[in-house]
Amino acid sequence: MSNTTLRGRDFITWLEFSRDELDAILDTGHDLKRKFIRREPHKILDGQTLHMMFYNTSLRTRNSFETAMTQLGGHAHFLQPGAVYTPALKGDEKAYSTERISDVARVLAEMGDAIAIRIYGKYTDWKYGKGNQIIREFAHWSKVPVINMEDDMYHPCQDLADVMTMQEKLGHNLQGRKFVMSWAYSGSVEKPLAVPQSCIIAAATMGMDVTLAHPKGFDLDPKVLQASKDLAKRHGGAFKIVNDMDQAFKGADVVYPKAWTVQPTDGKMPMDPEKAKALFEANKSWITTQDKMKLTNDAIYMHCLPADRDMEVTDEVIDGPNSVIIEQAANRLHGQKGMMVCIMG
Repeated sequence: MSNTTLRGRDFITWLEFSRDELDAILDTGHDLKRKFIRREPHKILDGQTLHMMFYNTSLRTRNSFETAMTQLGGHAHFLQPGAVYTPALKGDEKAYSTERISDVARVLAEMGDAIAIRIYGKYTDWKYGKGNQIIREFAHWSKVPVINMEDDMYHPCQDLADVMTMQEKLGHNLQGRKFVMSWAYSGSVEKPLAVPQSCIIAAATMGMDVTLAHPKGFDLDPKVLQASKDLAKRHGGAFKIVNDMDQAFKGADVVYPKAWTVQPTDGKMPMDPEKAKALFEANKSWITTQDKMKLTNDAIYMHCLPADRDMEVTDEVIDGPNSVIIEQAANRLHGQKGMMVCIMG
């Protein structure tokens, strides 16, 4: 597929792209990684500017995007709360410190070539879906592509790195490989749903045998679950949900255990933190240990990082021979380069 078919597109969720389009982005990422390794210049976005709006801290996301733009010959502007007025949806404006999104998006689009946004949690009043709504409002008003660097529903850039890593470790064709997205215990209940929801979408898109594992009460968005089931069926994979971590791990080729919060997805206010904490504490056994890894098909261990060591996973596993967390993090750079070249090039 020609990259020209993707030029000008927003990158908000994988659900808005076909399998062929995603393969084109991933193949471009792999190609640019080979050029990076051979130190071949690839300044495909020479002179272009990416405006990055960060409302949540990040090590991997910020550095991978800034590095990507530098290597592609462009520049990334870093914008954070406090340095600019807070973009607000119509009706949410305050008398000070806010500026309507329609104005912000149109101004930045006149000055640069793409806008990237990361927003969830306290910056969206903890209302599920509001972060995604804000990003879509930017996309509505912007004449240049808008990139989702993680909202409260999706993290599509993480998926690029995840799939690239699985292809490198397991072979380009992931069809039928067993992928386990599992909840894992954490001492913090403030964990967004974006990564687990995007992961099951991505794995289903690649035709994998997807198992979602979590204790009762930690359900994901029903719309995302239905989309993942439909994608698995369309691409020759499978999808199921279990409430037992050991059962999920049996025969797995990939395990991706990560905490996520007890979060209503129907518009209701978030659960009281103390009640959420009690549910977390009741499931402290959901930790990835060497014994659990022995249940797998010599699976690779994945995590988007940062990981809560000795809560989500033991040091023995995350620092062990089956852990691919560093390659996974490094592929944030290459996957995002592939995506930006396709939509901005």
